[in-house]
Amino acid sequence: MRRSPHQFSGIGSLSPTLWLARGYAVLDGPGFPIIAEGTEEPNDTYVEQLTASAEAAVKELVSRGVTDPERVSVGGHSYGAFMAANLLAHCPHLFSAAIARSGAYNRTLTPFGFQSEERTLWQAPETYIKMSPFMMADRITKPLLLIHGEEDNNTGTFPLQSERFYNALKGHGAPARLVLLPHEGHGYRARESVLHTLYEQDQWLETYAGYGRTDPDYVLASGDADSSTNSMSE
Repeated sequence: MRRSPHQFSGIGSLSPTLWLARGYAVLDGPGFPIIAEGTEEPNDTYVEQLTASAEAAVKELVSRGVTDPERVSVGGHSYGAFMAANLLAHCPHLFSAAIARSGAYNRTLTPFGFQSEERTLWQAPETYIKMSPFMMADRITKPLLLIHGEEDNNTGTFPLQSERFYNALKGHGAPARLVLLPHEGHGYRARESVLHTLYEQDQWLETYAGYGRTDPDYVLASGDADSSTNSMSE
């Protein structure tokens, strides 16, 4: 049964429940609308609107006394991952780390439109490039964890997106980690994948934005956690 008031709470790969239990404050699913008026196109000011919303959200959390401004992290899945990567690129002063799962980071690889963008790359090249965190890889300095299903066949979010983004980040010396989940598509289903995703995210947050409760094997198994690529199949 779905959406029943008698349903037990569950912890999935996208659930914030684990981190609530671990002592974190979680702003789950904030609304960051990207809009326009008249003949303007929303995505032409995507970055400006996104960063303004993030600034307002963090400011509100700090004002309520539930957030340490020095330990704020951001994360998301799919388009949320795309947004999280953009925020790390454009708002490094707001976030100490980020997690991006199964996202698209180079919009030139989706040249015939994406989400609500109906223009092609050739019609709006500046917008495509400006919205691509891949193009900002040389400016990303904060830690970014990338997770992707190895068999993701969702339009626009093929594993190549994370692989190329990771290579670009490492090529510019950014602290990054790439985790590929075998036999998984755009969403993660296997129990092993869900548990591993939760573990990776937990250790990333604990290392860069949390309480330092890290598993020694997390670092030992991957070498330098700032510069490793990892696959569950290894």
